[in-house]
Amino acid sequence: MSDHHIPEHSSLIKTPKQLAIVVVLSFIVPVVVIIMLAQLAIDSHRKPAPTAGAEEAVAKRLKPAGEVVVDPNAPAPVAAPVVAVAAPASGASATSGGGDAAKGKSVYDAACMACHAAGVAGAPKTGDKAAWAPRLKTGKDALHAAAIKGKGAMPAKGGNAALSDDDVKAAVDYLIGLVK
Repeated sequence: MSDHHIPEHSSLIKTPKQLAIVVVLSFIVPVVVIIMLAQLAIDSHRKPAPTAGAEEAVAKRLKPAGEVVVDPNAPAPVAAPVVAVAAPASGASATSGGGDAAKGKSVYDAACMACHAAGVAGAPKTGDKAAWAPRLKTGKDALHAAAIKGKGAMPAKGGNAALSDDDVKAAVDYLIGLVK
């Protein structure tokens, strides 16, 4: 055997100083790379400071579509009074009599006018004889029942469940009286 030194099997590290440098660098380089990658990830999620134009654009996008303007000179809305109706002593109807027309109007104003004044969702307009004619043919009882139970887009009792059946009937009678 010869003591030849074969160059392809020799190490690049020849001294203990070189070994120490390689060991230290093998720990430091990965730590530095990890820190740089973390810093890059953190910086990519940061947004630039908003400018005045950007703040205005955000405010414009968040602005409401409309505004409610209250006329200070307009009268305050008045809630419909709740009136207890006693059953008549004679056999007369609870919806007949002069006081029920006023009650019918107050119930109409509070619960029915919102849709019937403008004809919302197919509601026959107040006072429109042509629109009410086919409904009047069904009879007063059918109109009372439809108003109490609801029909089509109209909710039961015009959306006011607190109304008594007699209150609803008075409002229907008021509406009928406007087209006769």
